Amino acid sequence: MKDYFGYEGKVCVVTGAASGMGKAVTEMLVDLGAQVYALDMNEVTIPGINKFIKVNLGEKQSIDNAFKELPQQIDKFFGIAGLSGIKTDYYVTFTVNFIANKYMTEEYLDKRVINGGSIAYITSTGGMNWEKYQWEYKKIVIAGTWEAMTEALHKKAPKDGYGPFAYVLSKRAMNYYVSTKFAHFAKKNIRMNYVMPGSTDTGMKAEFEKVMGGEDKLVKQAGIAGRLAESREMAEPLVFINSDMASFITGYGLIVDYGDQTMKTLKLKKDLQKMPVGFKFYHTKLFKYIVQKYIERS
Repeated sequence: MKDYFGYEGKVCVVTGAASGMGKAVTEMLVDLGAQVYALDMNEVTIPGINKFIKVNLGEKQSIDNAFKELPQQIDKFFGIAGLSGIKTDYYVTFTVNFIANKYMTEEYLDKRVINGGSIAYITSTGGMNWEKYQWEYKKIVIAGTWEAMTEALHKKAPKDGYGPFAYVLSKRAMNYYVSTKFAHFAKKNIRMNYVMPGSTDTGMKAEFEKVMGGEDKLVKQAGIAGRLAESREMAEPLVFINSDMASFITGYGLIVDYGDQTMKTLKLKKDLQKMPVGFKFYHTKLFKYIVQKYIERS
């Protein structure tokens, strides 16, 4: 049987491999015959992986230590780990969702991903409208080092800022970053894409329900499916776009939301993400109080 996806024997690195979309991707890659290196804070016990490597993506040194345990040549990289901002502070949320990804890309993947390889990140439909709101995150994105990005982030917002907006800001930054970085990798015959999931039933489901004001309101953001997506339904498009089956796709943001964004484009549904999230007012106690009351009334 022909290996259309081209994962047989390929070195694949997956962040966030212990649960949700990351776990689903890891299981698929094992089934497809890949050599999978699974990175996570929590232990990954999926049978068939080559190695589990514990890493805290919020800490630069932890990332450096993890890459010491990875092969010098990587065929496919899957950046899936992320935080919602509900249980983590503003800085940690943004750092894990964006700063860590940019750091890994430029410090390690740029040197280790082989000619003909590929890189794919999970971002979010929460990061839509990134083109319109570049002023909110661009200074952080263009900062050169981990330390410079951290400094720019600290100027942007306080540590106790509104966490869910750190999530949105980080996803917009990732969408922008991949869209502007893919050409660099294309010159090296390396593809770079990102997948934007809609509302999905993962370990962060309860956290997103809290933001939206209940499961029924979260489901409304899942297109016209009438249900939340399963982790597998997001993992499959990610495995596809990083495979040989997508050999002529790069610099692309694949929306996987069962038509939700199309409905917004046609103005059949209100786009709740079409708003700035970087104003200083959003980090005040008054704003948090207003948001809480709005959720309680909804």
